[in-house]
Amino acid sequence: MPRTTAHRTALAAVLVTPLLLLGTAGPARAHGAPTDPVSRVVACSPEGGDRAGTAACRAAVAANGAPFTAWDNLRVANVNGRDRAVIPDGKLCSGGLPAYRGLDLARADWPSTRMAPGATLTMRYVSTIPHTGTFRMYLTKPGYDPAGPLSWSDLPLKPFAEVTDPPLRDGAYRMEATLPSDRTGRHVLYTVWQNSSTPDTYYSCSDVLFPEKREEKEPRQEEASAERKAEQEEREPEKEKEKAGQKKEPAKEEPVASPAGDSPGPRPQGDHTPLATTSGPASGPSAPVLAGGAAAVLLLTGGAALAVRLRRR
Repeated sequence: MPRTTAHRTALAAVLVTPLLLLGTAGPARAHGAPTDPVSRVVACSPEGGDRAGTAACRAAVAANGAPFTAWDNLRVANVNGRDRAVIPDGKLCSGGLPAYRGLDLARADWPSTRMAPGATLTMRYVSTIPHTGTFRMYLTKPGYDPAGPLSWSDLPLKPFAEVTDPPLRDGAYRMEATLPSDRTGRHVLYTVWQNSSTPDTYYSCSDVLFPEKREEKEPRQEEASAERKAEQEEREPEKEKEKAGQKKEPAKEEPVASPAGDSPGPRPQGDHTPLATTSGPASGPSAPVLAGGAAAVLLLTGGAALAVRLRRR
C-alpha cells in the first residue's frame, strides 16, 4: 500500500472515531409528534403531503421564515410540569420557540381531523427514539373561538386523558381515550409529552372538527303541528263532500202563480171539497154545483107554499 494511501486511511480513522464516540456518549433525545389526529407541525412539514399546500400551512411557513423540516423536534427542556408558567399564552402550539412561531397563527382553516363527540380517540404519536414519559391530552373548552390566539384559559385545568409509558410499536405510540361529549365545531387537541428519561417536554396542536348541533324544535311545537295536521286531514273529506253536494244540488224553482179564480193559500189535499166564496160571480168547476143547490131550494120552497094553501081550503 502506498504511503499516501495509508496516511489518508489513518487520518480518516482518527477523525471518525471521536465523532462516533461523541454520538454515543451524549444523552439520547426523544423526538416525535402526533400524526393522527395530525398536528400542525406534521401537516405543514415537507412530509405533510397535500396538507402542506393549504393556505394555513403556506401562511405558517411564511411567518416562520423556514419550512418545518424538524417536525419531530418541538421540545422545551427543564419544564418539569410547569407548563402554564413556562409556555406563554398565544404561543402554546410553538412551545414558545421562535423556530416554530408560524404554528401560533390564529386561523380557522388549519388542516383538521373529523371527530365524534364522546367517541374513542386513537392517537398515533410517531417517535424516532423511544423514551419513557407521560402524555397529557387537553381539548379546548366549549365555545372556543379559533379566530383568537390559543391561551391556557381556553383549556381545562385537567386533561381529559393521561397515559404513562405506552408501548412503542412500528415507530409510534398508540393511545386510546374517550373524547368529551359536549364539543361541537372546531377545536384544538393539545398534547403535552413530558419525558421522564430526559428533561424535555414536547408540545403539539392538532386541529379537530366536531359536527355542529342541529337545531331541534320544542316537543310542544312538534305535537301542536302534528295535531293541526291530523285535523286538516280529517276535514279534507268533509270539505270534498260539501263541494260535491253543492255541485249536485239542483237550483230551486221559483213558485208558479195560480190560475185566475183559484183561492189563495195552499192547495187542497185529499177529498176535501173547496168552499164557495160569496164574492164575485161563480165561475170555474164549482158553478154547476151552486146552480143545482139553488134549484133544490126553490123546489122545496114552492112545495111548502102549495101545502099551506091546500090546508086553508
